[in-house]
Amino acid sequence: MPAPSHPSSPLSSSTAPALSSALPAPAYRPGRTLHLAAAIEGPARGYGRQPAEHIELARMAEGGALDFVTLEVPPGGGPLDAFEPLARVAAATDRIGLVAAVTGAEADPVLVAAAVTALDEASRGRAGWAVRVPGARAWVPAQRRTGRRVRQPGPRAEAQWRAAEAAAEAVVLAWDGERGARPPHGRPVTVLDATEPAARTAVARHADIAFVRTADPEHARRIRAELRQAAAGAGRDPDRLRVLAELSVDLCGGELGPEPGARIALGPDGSGGVLFGGGPVDLAELIADWQRSGAADGFHIRPLRPRGDLERFVNGTTALLQHRGLFRSFHPGATLREHLALHRPPASPQAGPPTAR
Repeated sequence: MPAPSHPSSPLSSSTAPALSSALPAPAYRPGRTLHLAAAIEGPARGYGRQPAEHIELARMAEGGALDFVTLEVPPGGGPLDAFEPLARVAAATDRIGLVAAVTGAEADPVLVAAAVTALDEASRGRAGWAVRVPGARAWVPAQRRTGRRVRQPGPRAEAQWRAAEAAAEAVVLAWDGERGARPPHGRPVTVLDATEPAARTAVARHADIAFVRTADPEHARRIRAELRQAAAGAGRDPDRLRVLAELSVDLCGGELGPEPGARIALGPDGSGGVLFGGGPVDLAELIADWQRSGAADGFHIRPLRPRGDLERFVNGTTALLQHRGLFRSFHPGATLREHLALHRPPASPQAGPPTAR
């Protein structure tokens, strides 16, 4: 089945690898654990769905043993608006990690720290937060899917990333300080987008998870290597940084695998990210290829149709990866850090001597 084509763009698949028609079945190796996560807000990237829908999608992801789900507020929403719906999800789930997006420099760090701590307590150690840095939106050429020009985020200024880094550091200090709200399960997971070079200093110093948006596995591999080197230079253990490739996914392209020698096409998704179009088997091929080559530690997917595409991802892509020994079939622990194999980080040196937790 030939994969659908996309218009040429900086994200086009001219460098995409030709994938084999069948996945190998290597033995499971703990050192190469694959991590998978999904957004549950839909293509508008907003939380304006019914609570029951968020719960349904999170439970679906939990049934597939995904590490975590993310929720991002729409443009114009409050910086802490993702926490209320995720608190409801926490009460209705047992294992799945819950990551709320926060617009970095717009929220009071003390309030952010308190909100993440509350979610972490409600979920018994499954909370995380993603530092979102909005960018100026520019017109891009018409997309084949819509037939019209769209606006998508442009590169963020270095000053915006410095502000996001300062916000992340302030939140961590609020957790570690004597008067901070100390999460009982250890410091919650911090997520940053590392696609832009200006972001990588902040990622190296503060992120537990880095998202990378690129259609080229070699480019992803270079970014991953750069981030690990920068983390080591910042005095961190690079093995405590997980780099996940981020894809918008359209899985309506069928249930069959690609024809021998077919290329899996990746293109722009119209919002500054990368779009995968094809079937669940196609996506399993791509994930396996990228993970084997060291391009990423896993994938964060954004379903175009939350219910339909996430269901195909869990019941098709993830199930196939599990069947072939490339992804686990159960959560390895109770907290998000345990899912990610990240031990508790030490307290910030600026916060003074640690106290018992």
